[in-house]
Amino acid sequence: MSMYPLILIADDDPVVHESLGLYLENEGFEHASAYDGQQALEMIESMHPDMMVLDLMMPRMSGTDVCRTVRTTSKLPIIMLTAKGEEIDRILGLELGADDYIVKPFSPREVIARIKAVLRRFSEKTEDADSSIIRLPQLEISLENYQVKAAGKVIPCTPKEVEILHMLTGAVGQVFSREQILSRVWGYDYFGDTRTVDAHIKRIRQKLPQEGVPWALKTVYGVGYRFEVNA
Repeated sequence: MSMYPLILIADDDPVVHESLGLYLENEGFEHASAYDGQQALEMIESMHPDMMVLDLMMPRMSGTDVCRTVRTTSKLPIIMLTAKGEEIDRILGLELGADDYIVKPFSPREVIARIKAVLRRFSEKTEDADSSIIRLPQLEISLENYQVKAAGKVIPCTPKEVEILHMLTGAVGQVFSREQILSRVWGYDYFGDTRTVDAHIKRIRQKLPQEGVPWALKTVYGVGYRFEVNA
């Protein structure tokens, strides 16, 4: 990350660009503007921003499709903006791999605070990556390259799925509540959004082998989840 982080603002509303741009400049950030989803993807490819503030509803390509596309190849920090505010939109943003979300109308100061917080968490994860490889029998989870290997095979996982697995396997036998997983993996708490954790766990289970391995991802009903390894 450069001394002056570059923030890509992807929104079709010029007012958003003007207000956020002024606050970003005052805080020492550089910024660039994309006004539709396709332009946002092109600018990510050409400019390599440090973060993207992404509106959910945009022309040419929606914010959800942009986020989904970015997450296939990149861990770029993303803050989603939504004018709707319904719970389903928040859950969708989290499941797609957004690092935070903000409901419109918003305070530019709040957005700046969220940007700083997400960048700080991302920087801390990057600094810790070298020592963030967990090895268990027939399973390896690496935050260095965000890769999961199970029974000798690479398992395609999203960044959030890798982080959840890393958290659970880093404390074998410990039960983590959904709220704890949200807080540690996404870095914030949103009451009522814990269903996104269940959705991520379900996808992780679908991807990992269920037979012939000495471990299992268990549900502790009414509490949360734990990772077990057979002796």
